[in-house]
Amino acid sequence: MTEDKSASWSAYYRKLRDRPPRRTLLAALDAFGATPLKALAVDLGCGDGRDVIEMLRRRWRVVAVDSEPEALRQLQARALPEGIELTPIVARFEEVPLPLGISLVNSSFAMPLCEPDAFRRLWSRIREALPAGGRFSGQWYGPRDSWLGRPGMTFVARDEALALLQGLTVEMFEEEEAGGVTPRGNAKHWHIFHIVARK
Repeated sequence: MTEDKSASWSAYYRKLRDRPPRRTLLAALDAFGATPLKALAVDLGCGDGRDVIEMLRRRWRVVAVDSEPEALRQLQARALPEGIELTPIVARFEEVPLPLGISLVNSSFAMPLCEPDAFRRLWSRIREALPAGGRFSGQWYGPRDSWLGRPGMTFVARDEALALLQGLTVEMFEEEEAGGVTPRGNAKHWHIFHIVARK
């Protein structure tokens, strides 16, 4: 059973292999300008590393967190830049401690994949862990997303999302709503907030 699950995830990550880093991450990295000295980022729900690779390329130290061991196997099998500092952690991202000295928390399409209480606790921990000038980049799901009602997920309305960001400098807040197909080939209606926010 474990081998079947691993094979299924391996096929999923192969479909995503050549996709570029998300634009929310690129906007956050660009906003820092030159990479800060000893810059540390955490990628929560990193998958096979499409965003991690870009952070490493820009000489960030990265803690890559995913609950799926195959994701981190795929990440470590990729052609990684030389001289990088990568710490892979197999864990539920809402449970992993956030390290001291973090400057960037990235969570592309992953943070909503937990219960509402866990989502809000995680968001509080992210806000507390980031120093002044630190950033969050990622996506939250809106209430018109077709996954609404699935157990173990969080959806926030626009007003609630903006309320959660109060006190931060919002550098990107774009609402997207469109039909599409998931990487597994299933039809889906997306309702997404693309976010970059600075403390």
